[in-house]
Amino acid sequence: MRPETVGRAERGFLAFYALAWAGSVIAYMPFLTLLLPVRIEWLAGNQAVGWLALITLLGAVASSLSNIAFGWLSDLSGRRRPWVLGGLVVSSTLLLAAPRVESLWGLCALVVAWQAGVNMMIGPLSAWAGDQVPDGYKGLLGGLLALAPASGALAGALVTMPYFGPQFGPQTGVASEAMSGFARHAVVVLLVAACLAPLLLLGKDGGFRPAVAAVRGELQVTRAWLGAMATRMWLARLMVQISEALLFAYLYLWLRSVDPMLGPAGIARVLTLAVVLGAPSALLAGRWADRHGRPVAPLVASALVAALALVGMGLSQTPAQALASYLGLGVATSVFLALHSAQTLRVLPDGARRGRNLGLFNLTNTLPSLLTPALTVMLVPRIGFSGLFHLLAVLALGAAALLVRWPRQDRKTMA
Repeated sequence: MRPETVGRAERGFLAFYALAWAGSVIAYMPFLTLLLPVRIEWLAGNQAVGWLALITLLGAVASSLSNIAFGWLSDLSGRRRPWVLGGLVVSSTLLLAAPRVESLWGLCALVVAWQAGVNMMIGPLSAWAGDQVPDGYKGLLGGLLALAPASGALAGALVTMPYFGPQFGPQTGVASEAMSGFARHAVVVLLVAACLAPLLLLGKDGGFRPAVAAVRGELQVTRAWLGAMATRMWLARLMVQISEALLFAYLYLWLRSVDPMLGPAGIARVLTLAVVLGAPSALLAGRWADRHGRPVAPLVASALVAALALVGMGLSQTPAQALASYLGLGVATSVFLALHSAQTLRVLPDGARRGRNLGLFNLTNTLPSLLTPALTVMLVPRIGFSGLFHLLAVLALGAAALLVRWPRQDRKTMA
């Protein structure tokens, strides 16, 4: 199917899917970054850091395994919608129950079960796009996916924004004691349900799209080629994700070291600006890739920009240089990760096992969170921030090198 022949139904599916993917991010980002740490601090007091680390670790393991399992089950059933709906119900129910849990071990068990519910939704949802979106629109899909992190950040802001109740006067926010923990969690649940409803009600399901057309022009596409490219895509994403996870473990301390006057609010604004700039950049890069038949060129370019930005961070002598370098890195990684998620759908060697294979790709998101605590303790005291940034630049260059040899596809032969 040529990109220009994609009709209103396909464009409608893209819109519904982008909204649903934003909802899937809202489902976990405010809870993991704001609501869960607050609840752990309330229950654990001065032991909150240790409990947060333990619960996060167990949750990451549950997330990885359940993403693979439910993606595979949706493959076997031949439908995505029932699993996404089931995951929405399970994760929402457990999220509403979280404020009522009064023990740390109970909260730990709930988070593990909640992660399984969230990935019962996310695993099949990831594969759903591969089933329905033609290859010629994968770039646009990736650009739309870049809007999701901003949606998650906005949802987090909503549950902490200043709130003026009609009877209570000015309050500290939706996250204040003026509104119960249940109400805070209910806001998240309602947002997620509203975002997923159009796709669940109107989105086409079933009829899995093949992994790739048998022939692209004069290029014979084989399973061996697909497997090799899928391995390269997996390794490239892992390198970028490790870089990002290692960076964010020390980003706050590094920014404070280059500008002691930059407080938490200022750092939050810098992080938000990087996300906001990354979304339209990914959208433009994705559409360019579609129109020119160069699906991986933006990935190579963004990985190279990330490497240059990391070198700039390591060499920065002034706050302005440091912030400019970080913004370049933030935009580049946003483009890379969003477009990578969509373009990966091109190279999965088995369209009938797309959900399972995407679950294996999802390990590139969870493994770095398990590796980086030990790596940061080992590396930063020995090589400092500058050495760390240069090491991460090498990883970004490695990601670009893995992807640079990708056969160009003629737009007219795209499926």
